[in-house]
Formats: sequence, C-alpha cells, structure tokens
Amino acid sequence: MTPSNLTFDKPCGIAWRRSGIVLALSLAMVAALATPAQAAAFVSTQPTARVEHWQIRQLAIEQELQDRKRMQATRLVFVGDSITDFWLFDDNPWVSGQKYGRQLWNESFTGSTPQNLALNIGISGDRTEHVLHRLKPRAAGGLGHLDAQGLKPEFLVVMLGINNTWAAESPVADSVFEGVRAVLVAAHQRQPQARIVLQSILPTNDPQKNREVVQVVNQRLLALARSPEWSAFTNWLDLTPGFVDAQGQQVAGLFTDGLHPNQAGYRIWRDRLLPFLQTLRQ
Repeated sequence: MTPSNLTFDKPCGIAWRRSGIVLALSLAMVAALATPAQAAAFVSTQPTARVEHWQIRQLAIEQELQDRKRMQATRLVFVGDSITDFWLFDDNPWVSGQKYGRQLWNESFTGSTPQNLALNIGISGDRTEHVLHRLKPRAAGGLGHLDAQGLKPEFLVVMLGINNTWAAESPVADSVFEGVRAVLVAAHQRQPQARIVLQSILPTNDPQKNREVVQVVNQRLLALARSPEWSAFTNWLDLTPGFVDAQGQQVAGLFTDGLHPNQAGYRIWRDRLLPFLQTLRQ
C-alpha cells in the first residue's frame, strides 16, 4: 500500500465515521420528537381505507334482514334518511357532548313491548331516489330492503325528503313531494298489509326553506294521506307542533345542528309516536 493510498483511505474512513455520527444524531432527534402521545398511536396516524357511514349502515341492515326469526317478530319498520338513522346513535360521532336517540330507541323499540319491536332501515344521506333503490326488489336491480323472509310489519313509519332540498331539482317542493310519494307507493307495494304512518318533515333552522318547501310539502302530504285512495292504508302524524315555538320557528334546543334532533328531540318524537300507534290499534 503506497502512501498515496493511505492518504486516500483516511479521508474515506473519516467521512464514513462522520456519516455514522450524523445518522446517530438524526435517530436521536427522531426519538426525542416521539412524544408519549405519538407513541399512543392516534387513529390519525394509521393508514385507513375510507368507508362511509352509509356503507356501514347498508351492510348492517342487510345482515339484520337475514335474521328470519327477528323479521317475523318485527311490528314496525322505520323508513327514512339520517333523521331516522340517528335513532340508533347514542353519542354524536362527529361532535362531542351531543346525544341522539339510542337510549330512547332501546327503551321503546327493541322488544320490551313486543308490539313495538322495530326495524330501522334509515340511512344517513339518502335522498328519496336512494330509498327507492333500496326498496326496489333485488330481482329488479334494487336491494329489497322490505322483502326479507318473514317480514310482515303492522306499520311502516316514514319520514324523508329533506335531503332533496340540497342540490335540488326545480320546483323544489314539487320534486320533494313527488319523491316522497314514489317511496310511499313502493313501500305499499312491498308490504301491502302494513299501515303507513306518514310523518311530517321536521322544521329546519332556515325559515325560508321551511316556508317555501317544508310547510308546502307537509300540506300536500297531509292532503295525500287523507285522500280516499290513500286513507285506507295511510295515517298522517304531524310532528311539527312539538318542534316549533309560538311563532312557528324551530326550537333550536331540540336539534344538534338545525336539522337533526338531539336526544330531547327524539324524546318528543317518541312520545308523540307511541300514543298515535296505540290509537290506531284501537
């Protein structure tokens, strides 16, 4: 080995040692930055495929429909969107400190009173056209959510339409009304022995929307339910008085966000619905 080779090797060794020192220092800095909170592995740090709530709900409904014994015992089927869906939530999964209707659902619709044992097929985000797809028979390309073996409910408890007021067709009130009516026709076709409890769309925190759409649609649904053709199997339940003040404005304290009832709102709904069902049974 010549002196020139020695002088060549020395700097390489020094450079290697310096790189090792830098790497060691970098690892030490990373370790120092790894706080106990990070070590606890937040959900936010874990790679997770995106699964929407509606997908989870649809799967849960389809699994529940496979329970033939449960279907045979079911007396009520709740049909709707998120306002119906959130009967099944306790804590608000998006906003801490808020509660929905699960406690009341458990008290009233899970079989302690067998005549009120209920199936909830509400899915958050559904517009009337989405509910129509779910009620459409599987043989015709739908999901058949009212076609489970053994399912012969006494009542179909229906509320929907408000989601069609966003990205709305024009005239909005006409679109919402016709969408709800189409759902009612489909529901009656699938379960003709069941009486439909048609409930009013709840007031929102938007007075203009209430005036131009919600109230207009509710008036037309009331007229539909009382018409000779429909009254034989449809009863109208107006929930509005329980959710507005003396001026007809939404009572904000009964809602989580100006649209969905909170636990107090679901209690009002429950306490109006159960006596109404009892009256229909007499």
